[in-house]
Amino acid sequence: MNDQSSPKPGTTLRELSCADDYDPNSLPVERARELIRRFLEPVTAVERVAIRAALGRTLAEDVISPLDVPGHDNSAMDGWAVRFDDLAASGETSLARVGESFAGRPFEGELRKGEAVRIFTGGVMPEGADTVVMQERASETPGGVRIAQGAVTKLGQNRRFAGEDLKAGGVVFARGQPLNPAEIGMLASLGIGEVSVYRKLRVAFFSTGDELVSVGTPLAQGQIYDSNRYTIHGMLARMGFDTLDMGVVRDVPGDLERAFATAAANADVVITSGGVSVGEADYVKTLLDKLGEVVFWKIAMKPGRPLAYGRIGGAHFFGLPGNPVSVMVTFYEFVRDALLHLAGRRDTPPLPMLKATLTAPIRKMPGRTEFQRAIVSRDDAGNALVRVTGDQGSGILSSMSRANCFVVLGTAVGNVDAGASVDVQLLDGLV
Repeated sequence: MNDQSSPKPGTTLRELSCADDYDPNSLPVERARELIRRFLEPVTAVERVAIRAALGRTLAEDVISPLDVPGHDNSAMDGWAVRFDDLAASGETSLARVGESFAGRPFEGELRKGEAVRIFTGGVMPEGADTVVMQERASETPGGVRIAQGAVTKLGQNRRFAGEDLKAGGVVFARGQPLNPAEIGMLASLGIGEVSVYRKLRVAFFSTGDELVSVGTPLAQGQIYDSNRYTIHGMLARMGFDTLDMGVVRDVPGDLERAFATAAANADVVITSGGVSVGEADYVKTLLDKLGEVVFWKIAMKPGRPLAYGRIGGAHFFGLPGNPVSVMVTFYEFVRDALLHLAGRRDTPPLPMLKATLTAPIRKMPGRTEFQRAIVSRDDAGNALVRVTGDQGSGILSSMSRANCFVVLGTAVGNVDAGASVDVQLLDGLV
């Protein structure tokens, strides 16, 4: 179903993982990210879409400017278009007013010695004029204008030149650039109505577990509502991908095998939640050894230690933990970047990070990276302060709702005292 390139012949996930620092029982976070990224090949199919439909899409080819921007020399402010050589070195300069130049209604004549044209922001520079005096440094007189001494200091001041922003034939946006509102507006300013973008990534997802039921179904004893599918759908929809929600799949080998086969045949990426830990009823590992190629990782992190990545046929596979918070953390830290890369993004920027002062101590064991849900704010002096949301249990989804960031504590870090400077990873708009 997908159109991604296959990895290099003879390369397998297991071969990629056979490095000196590979430990299937405690893979460092950065190493896991690196291994995933090495196996990704972006989609290649291209669509032509109107710019109104291009928001959030990824450019499949460079956009070349068809014209200079701005298209003519113009004024950067309201004032007077003059000849710099006419301005007196000392004292005021008196000039004759010969017309006006408005944005969209230029002065038609030529500016001669001793003349000035009233000009407004964006107005075309009259022929013969080379400098603009801001209106605050001039005063009108009957039929003319007086320019204050030193009103401008150099030739060409307050003048914007044709092609200053973009030259005709120049690259406006490169292939792999995401199209946000600013890019859409810029395309419109160039008269470009359509662009070539990569097709949307297709992502299939389902939850596993006999204890799970869908919303709207009465709960029996021991059952819980499946929140993970709704969380995953929300994160995928926010990123603009096409989704296939396959519901809850029971812990029955035949059902799981059919679900995996269907998902892989209809999507570029398959995401599951649950079934990748060490429980006796977790059949996912065995099935994926049969259907595809997967290295199961126990990431040295909290929350979200159990995580699987691999391929099923031509589809990429991410097996996320079953706990609700772990689903969001692993999606944010591993899946999000991988999906953006698969969708054709180039040079995906690192997740935004800042330093903040911890307002209360945090207990932590060295040996793993922790992502503590937290709230960052500013004090009256503008300093960044951060506090955790409370209980950090991986089943407490409300902690993600309250949080606007993660406090990221590295592998070597132990207990952290109040007042310490810590790394904070912002969440707003990203998940």
